Amino acid sequence: MISVVMEQKYFYILTFGCQMNSNDSERVASLLLSLGLQETKSSETADLLVVNTCSVRQSAEDRVWGFIRNWQEYRQNKPNLVIAVTGCMPGRDKNGKIQKRLPGVDLFFPIEELTLLPKRLAELNPEILPNSFTDLQDYLSINPSRGVPYRASIAIQTGCNNFCTYCVVPYARGRERNRPVVEIVNEIKKAAESGVKEVVLLGQVVNNYHASTGEDFADLLKIINSIDGLERVHWTAADPQYFDDNQIRALNFPKQLNYLHLPVQSGDNEVLKKMNRHYTSEYYIDLIKKIRNTNPEIAIGTDIIVGFCGETDKQFQNTVDLCKQCDFDIVYLARYSERSGTVAAQAFKDDVPKIVKKQRWEILQHLMEEIVLKKNQKYNGQVVSVLVEKCNEGICSGNSREMKVVQFLGAPNLVGQIVQVKINQAEMWRLKGVQIK
Repeated sequence: MISVVMEQKYFYILTFGCQMNSNDSERVASLLLSLGLQETKSSETADLLVVNTCSVRQSAEDRVWGFIRNWQEYRQNKPNLVIAVTGCMPGRDKNGKIQKRLPGVDLFFPIEELTLLPKRLAELNPEILPNSFTDLQDYLSINPSRGVPYRASIAIQTGCNNFCTYCVVPYARGRERNRPVVEIVNEIKKAAESGVKEVVLLGQVVNNYHASTGEDFADLLKIINSIDGLERVHWTAADPQYFDDNQIRALNFPKQLNYLHLPVQSGDNEVLKKMNRHYTSEYYIDLIKKIRNTNPEIAIGTDIIVGFCGETDKQFQNTVDLCKQCDFDIVYLARYSERSGTVAAQAFKDDVPKIVKKQRWEILQHLMEEIVLKKNQKYNGQVVSVLVEKCNEGICSGNSREMKVVQFLGAPNLVGQIVQVKINQAEMWRLKGVQIK
């Protein structure tokens, strides 16, 4: 009797976009590993190429076209190569126009259809699946294959109901869906038991979490803070309109990082209304004050879009004024990029010139840098808690509980550990210090 030995097959995943996409890619990897494939870090050696796409900006989609085009060359040596595209681009491609622009793609599916991937792979190329597989009901039930052993991203929610006029997420990921509390808690407990020290809770509108069993986001945070072995809890991204007093109090929970990311997008009420953001600049500023009254030392970051449709100089100046009042620790700035299929693309004209967008971006960038450098000086002489993420040539680095990058002299065995560092030099984007043993 002759036995046939199946040749080992390999997969390669390329990920664009946010932490949610990275978490989705961890689930893709976990599923493929469970099917008997092995991961490779080289696209040239893969039998299955997967690109997890982002549609937030046109530049991200443009890069996908380039990779897909270049990968076609591999077919000369691997005629059975499978190229798969998932993520936001398939999610928002309701009329098939995007897929038509991607010749040479074998599988094109939204992430919610990940559970169908084994069946589709087997139909496309039976040799690629050496193991049998069972049907799965929900892709979020797939336990992620984590890239680092000390931190875990935990999706508590997917989709969005807000329909901000500039945003493709509701079209790419569908309506808001919240995972059951027991499912979230079990995933975190398993992660903590495996050595994970920090979890990052993910959701498009994470603080609008509501479980079918009645728990809200503050309730969930309380439960997570009680999990043994877990030391740090972080979450992103919150929506100002859903922030309540219970959530403000939860910022002081013992395992909660001393950092909050709270996107504002604009400091002008007319622009916020046009964006379909359901709050005013006055509400946002007052919320920041309430948060700092409860926790004066908390670090706060935000997102801002400059050059949104019709934004005038005066409206932009209102955003500058808001930034000065809120005194952010970091601002993630973006120049407005029109996305097809969104309300803004259909209803408004992208009429702010690129040069003006660039100038406004630079004004806010310089303002932020001034504020950050000034604020960071308070850490001189302070001892901060740092989760060490890497150590190269004797220099270790990681994030403090305020999400400040901290560097100090140390050894590679500290990676994944939480150490105390006394700061003796405060720069704009990093703090330097000495480990306290």
